[in-house]
Amino acid sequence: MQFSRGRPLRDKRQFEVIESRQMDHLRVFHEVARALTSSLELEEILSAIMEKMAQFFGPERWSLLMVDEASGELYYAIAVGENAERLKGLRVPMGEGVAGWVAATGNPLVVPDVSLDPHWAAFAKKFPELHIQSIACVPVRSSNRTLGVIQLLNSKLDLMSEYSISFLRILCDYAAIAIQNARSMTLIHDLTITDDCTGLFNARHLYTMLDEQVKLEEEFTLLFVDLDHFKSVNDTHGHLVGSRLLAEVGGLMKRSLGPNVASFRYGGDEFVALMPGTCKEKGMEATMKLRDDLRAARFLEGAGLSLSISGSFGMATFPEDGETVPTILRSADTMMYEAKNATRDNVAVAGVGLMLELDRAGGAARVGRKS
Repeated sequence: MQFSRGRPLRDKRQFEVIESRQMDHLRVFHEVARALTSSLELEEILSAIMEKMAQFFGPERWSLLMVDEASGELYYAIAVGENAERLKGLRVPMGEGVAGWVAATGNPLVVPDVSLDPHWAAFAKKFPELHIQSIACVPVRSSNRTLGVIQLLNSKLDLMSEYSISFLRILCDYAAIAIQNARSMTLIHDLTITDDCTGLFNARHLYTMLDEQVKLEEEFTLLFVDLDHFKSVNDTHGHLVGSRLLAEVGGLMKRSLGPNVASFRYGGDEFVALMPGTCKEKGMEATMKLRDDLRAARFLEGAGLSLSISGSFGMATFPEDGETVPTILRSADTMMYEAKNATRDNVAVAGVGLMLELDRAGGAARVGRKS
């Protein structure tokens, strides 16, 4: 009779433990779901998910690695624990190591004791500095595609029952939702600020960036470019060729001016470049280089053509040539029309004037300035 009374008591306690852990899991799900609906900051949401995992499984080190689809490699988006700083910038080839294997196969990996697994025992010996005793690595997947992996090293794997592993995978599903939501928001944002013909920023985003630059009260240079005789390209080759030419010119602008300069399609065949932290002298150097690069380039060779084109350039510098968004825009635009109405294929700078005059006889260019 004592035995029969003790067993229900043990069963009751065991049920209470299971029920308590299930309630803890439900609480975590609720908190993570609330994070998903209250924030669009990917890092904030993923950090919340990872912290909940850490609380449950107590790993010595844990990390979230994301798949870089361009290179096919994994990179550390979040890393916590010993040597976490060393992991920043580190790349893992697909298929290599724990995370690479999980990402490549799409299968979770749970190894309670690496010394009992020949493959991962060899891996642990190869990288003794990692001090790997146990591994729990789960893929973050969406639509049969691996977005990343969550890796827990030296966790309390005695808690890794089938139920706990299911719990871990559900948290990974939450992470996948967060990543997809963030990518969708990024795509929507990019579409609102990008010109669909050239891939450059659009005029709407120019006004936003100019407003931000003016508020900083730091020097910058603004450049307007109008392509010379672009209408004749459309008339001769059609609007499709004209659009492809605009796209190639946009690409040339980005290459010539460099990654620190924002390039925009202002409308039609007009382009704008915003050069933060650039004085007038440096702006003139960059503009002359772009003008020379444009003249030297041949466009649409891949389509069996070899088109050349020049431009009329107008440049102004903040705050010297305008202290507000409208005035700096007007200064650069006015200079562009000065170059266009003079000789074309020329550069006009606010406060300086025309930088080049064409030698009508030989077509050679020489430097000239207004007094």
